[in-house]
Amino acid sequence: MISLVSACLLGLGFVAQQHAAYREPLGEILHPRLLLHLIRSRLWLTGIGLMLAGQIVSAVALYEDDLTKVGPLLATSLLFALTAAHVVYKEHLSRMEWLGAVLVSGGVALFLIFGQPHGGSSPDPDSSRWLTVPLVVVIAAVLVLIGRRCSLHVEASLLAGAAGILYGVQDVLTRGSLLRLREGTEALAVSWQPYVLVGVALVGLLLGQSAFDAAPLRVSLPAATAAEPIVGIVLGIVIFSEKVRVTSGALAGEVIGLIAMVTGIFVLGRSPFLAKSEQAALPRSESNPRTR
Repeated sequence: MISLVSACLLGLGFVAQQHAAYREPLGEILHPRLLLHLIRSRLWLTGIGLMLAGQIVSAVALYEDDLTKVGPLLATSLLFALTAAHVVYKEHLSRMEWLGAVLVSGGVALFLIFGQPHGGSSPDPDSSRWLTVPLVVVIAAVLVLIGRRCSLHVEASLLAGAAGILYGVQDVLTRGSLLRLREGTEALAVSWQPYVLVGVALVGLLLGQSAFDAAPLRVSLPAATAAEPIVGIVLGIVIFSEKVRVTSGALAGEVIGLIAMVTGIFVLGRSPFLAKSEQAALPRSESNPRTR
């Protein structure tokens, strides 16, 4: 339940952020001044406030539960983003949106039912298992480099995917920091996780806003929403030794659930409601056209 509240806040925050970020010039993609300009927007600040509230709630969930349980539920943030857009534009959901909603919610349910995630413990800060984090960050960097050479919409998807990867890393570092906090504030203060967490969060924010700047939500949000839980699940198993059932039947159900969840996310991402943000955005100047 706590994870769903977090997903709701995150989804609403993404809608507000994208409406504001899409108005910014394309030349500000991946540039820190994008954040400096956005901070002047009340709408964007509202979206950031909702997102921060969602992250605080998700931190509470991560303190009580494993990443493999919390991550899939956070993927439902796209459902709440779609609902918010539906309320704003006062249009009925089509069969495609209902299909996407069923795939996402059903996929999450299948993974949790068949996987039955459990266990897990915090490794020492100097454990070699933490080396997985920089490896995953390198993958995000590669997506950014490839995106800079692609068309605008492809770049938006790749930037969003990179942002989603960093969101997943952020979830891992949050859980690691919270587990260290159980040992006392001094243990947390001498740990590297909370400090790296701040840097990862800032870079992830810049990537996410750059994706929102480049394309409407139907292009810029699904990849991020899909990447975050996948990375969280993988790192939860590798770093925290969280366990899922590995019988043939359970594995089949888990894989089908994850495929359904990711498929549903991209189906919902093609929703015309999310595309309406493109129409609502202010026109770009001729020096900053929508295409390259």
